[in-house]
Amino acid sequence: MRRRITSDEERKLFEQEVKESRPLKVTMSKPAPRRKSAATSPSGVNGGTQDRLRRGQMEPDARIDLHGMTQIAAHRTLFAWLTAAHNRGHRLVLVITGKGNPKNDENAPWMMSDRGVLKQMVPRWLNEAALAALIADVRPAHARHGGGGALYVYLRKRA
Repeated sequence: MRRRITSDEERKLFEQEVKESRPLKVTMSKPAPRRKSAATSPSGVNGGTQDRLRRGQMEPDARIDLHGMTQIAAHRTLFAWLTAAHNRGHRLVLVITGKGNPKNDENAPWMMSDRGVLKQMVPRWLNEAALAALIADVRPAHARHGGGGALYVYLRKRA
């Protein structure tokens, strides 16, 4: 494919426009001032508490084991239990879901995925509006509290 040849008239017009043009005036907008808040992280848990959770140095106020429950029963139980724990003033609770398929037996008839149903669903349930209002942070538990088969749920303070 051939390139179009620019005529002398077009070239003169272009050069004239370039000579007459002025640079745009660039204005930088001022960054919005940062708000100071009690929580230093977006999770709602301060840095010291985050470190103690990560190291397993905090003992949960209460724990619930959802092993062996059906998905429906576990959902109802978790909702009622977390609401009651929040009402009792608990801050850190441990939700034990189990690790799912511990032997990684891909051919097991009960396994549709490499993770257990409750291990997959509990984080989703915790993000539902009714429970999310009670929760400041959710993170995997330290190995001494169940590791990948459990979750720390840090509840908000009661109003």
